[in-house]
Amino acid sequence: MKDYIQERVIEIAHYIIETGATVRETAKVFKVSKSTVHKDMSERLPRVNPNLWAGVKKVLDKNKAERHIRGGRATRIKYQMENEGTSHEKNAK
Repeated sequence: MKDYIQERVIEIAHYIIETGATVRETAKVFKVSKSTVHKDMSERLPRVNPNLWAGVKKVLDKNKAERHIRGGRATRIKYQMENEGTSHEKNAK
């Protein structure tokens, strides 16, 4: 594994542990794809630093368990925004 990849893997792992960020959030911060973050954490990190991987795994498992809640919130906000637009249009008529 190239040195810069190994450095990125460790840097991403520390970021996830410190912030509790999701794979999607982490990918945006590091300007890489979600697939890259996932591969770095699930395949590369266990070989590079198994102790660090254990901490990352806890955060990723927690995020996975909570994703249905985040999805539900996003849907609720989406429909609230749509309904606010509709109610404003009705009031304007």
